[in-house]
Amino acid sequence: MLHLFLRYEIGFMGLIGYFWKDIPLFPSMLLVLLYVMVPYLLGSVNTAILVSRHFYHDDIRNYGSGNAGFTNVMRTYGKKAAIITFAGDIFKTMVAILIGWSVFGYLTAYIAGFACFLGHIFPVFYNFKGGKGVLCMGTIMLMLDWRIFLMLLVVFVGIVLATRYISAGSVICAMMFPLVLNRLNNTGIYMIEFVAIAIAVIVVLKHWGNLKRIFNGTESKFAFKKSKKADAEESASGEGK
Repeated sequence: MLHLFLRYEIGFMGLIGYFWKDIPLFPSMLLVLLYVMVPYLLGSVNTAILVSRHFYHDDIRNYGSGNAGFTNVMRTYGKKAAIITFAGDIFKTMVAILIGWSVFGYLTAYIAGFACFLGHIFPVFYNFKGGKGVLCMGTIMLMLDWRIFLMLLVVFVGIVLATRYISAGSVICAMMFPLVLNRLNNTGIYMIEFVAIAIAVIVVLKHWGNLKRIFNGTESKFAFKKSKKADAEESASGEGK
């Protein structure tokens, strides 16, 4: 989405970078706190954990894969909880990227997105045990280059429909992210490609257990339906009314 504004100087440089082009070194270093620490803290607000605690008085990390993310929430609690998790993870990443873009434009938008991504995976509020960052990665693509997002979305949907493995689609798209970015990057800012590589490596490592289970034939396949746990809890709550 922000990629559309790159043709304008203010879109490329960001609000602060455009209006204050000669910022002294010390204030510019202080701005790092704005486009790195704030996005990291936003990422650390893990929607999956909040949903499991406030709606189910539980901790999603105690179930399934132990991952505090959309897929595990869907399998454990059902569609309603998964939709809230999905929306929350996307929203916080979008806000983080907009904060980064407002500082020095495209580069700091990528850095802020990466900081939010790290916060989601290693949340300071939850003992550094969070999700796997796939929705954050997808939001970074959507916000910063819609062309990459659409291309990899087609790949992701195709893989998931063919295999029903969310993890397989996530890993392959993560590996393709820096490659596609390298081909489409005409900004002259090559540091964003290192950010994409770092995201890809982390996503693959976080899914290493899933990959092993896929090769062993023990990985759970994704289905858009409520789990037995969610059905049991809804039945129990209905009986209590």
